[in-house]
Amino acid sequence: MNFQLFIARRYLFSRKTHHAINIISLIAALAVAVTTMALVCTLSVFNGFQSLVAGMFTHFDPEIKVSPVQGKTIDLSSPTYRFLQTSPHVAVCTPVMEEQALVVTADRQVPVRLKGVADNFLHQSGIQDILYGDGTPILRSDVLEYGIMGIQLAGRLGLGISFSDPLQVYAPKRGERVNMANPQSSFNHDELQSSGLVFCVHQAKYDADYILCSLPFAQRLFDAPGKATAIEIRLAPGATRDDIQSIVGNKYKVKDRYQQQEDVFRIMQVEKFISYTFLCFILIVACLNMTGSLSMLMIEKKHDAQTLRALGANESQIRGIFDNEGRLIILAGAFVGTLLGIALCWVQQEYGLVRMGQAEGSFIIDAYPIVIKPLDILAVFLTVLGVGFTSVWYAVRHF
Repeated sequence: MNFQLFIARRYLFSRKTHHAINIISLIAALAVAVTTMALVCTLSVFNGFQSLVAGMFTHFDPEIKVSPVQGKTIDLSSPTYRFLQTSPHVAVCTPVMEEQALVVTADRQVPVRLKGVADNFLHQSGIQDILYGDGTPILRSDVLEYGIMGIQLAGRLGLGISFSDPLQVYAPKRGERVNMANPQSSFNHDELQSSGLVFCVHQAKYDADYILCSLPFAQRLFDAPGKATAIEIRLAPGATRDDIQSIVGNKYKVKDRYQQQEDVFRIMQVEKFISYTFLCFILIVACLNMTGSLSMLMIEKKHDAQTLRALGANESQIRGIFDNEGRLIILAGAFVGTLLGIALCWVQQEYGLVRMGQAEGSFIIDAYPIVIKPLDILAVFLTVLGVGFTSVWYAVRHF
């Protein structure tokens, strides 16, 4: 064994002349352990919220969304759409038409986002898991057209899950100016019957604005026969986004679920990074205890250092002894803190000890969500070692 490491281990576990040095060393190790534990738990909570939000969007957003780079619509008679329909990488291919419209009830007018979908939409999405009501999930039957709206939008319109009078839906005619003498003539108009269902994504951008309808209804309303604003895809097993991109080429944007909600997840990543940065500052303060502990130890062991010099040790080797002791303390604190952090995360996952509110059902989930990612654990461990070893180096070199 390296004699520097051997002596450092003896100094670490031996009883010091001044009991305060033992206490300060213990405090330094505990401070590093607690900060490491906090880093592991905090990053795991952010991962949990990110996974929770992604799960909410999963029920409404497609696995893959194909949209044109230029223009707003895709011609459904184009070779690209036919290739997607027959591709072995595609399990379900659903054209959609999504535009702004105006919904009018007896006493209210509300702008909405109308999304017309093909008949296979239920097979492509997970919408059936977030439908509420006693109705049947159909969007058209014979001559009738049905709508399924977000639960918050139903409240904005003053409606319940079911309603007797059909919704009056308006959209401006393509390429026409508004006729001031008869404004209504400048709009396409149609009706949507109640399906007896509403959906609840737990995201206001969907629950408060969207209505699902059939694709032919939306194409008529928006003067876009044979067109779609996007193609939504459920991938076949083993297929990837890149496979779809290679089929459609550079004229189309291909986005997975995270890219479709890029702004939301970017904000969550920024919040996670800021929390990580703040805890790193606390870690730096915790490592300052190491400076005091090593300084006092070097004062106490001054006579030992003189003896080692007399035996032939140089200054670099003597500094290496205290370097190794400081690193052992940092390693112990990082290792114990990481284990404690993982243990606390597991307890939270299994038992949900830290709750979101006092009463059950107050939030979407009752307890803080946790997702442990090995890369985050590795990043925390390396960060603690980096900050800790730097503080040890500075303390030994500048004493």
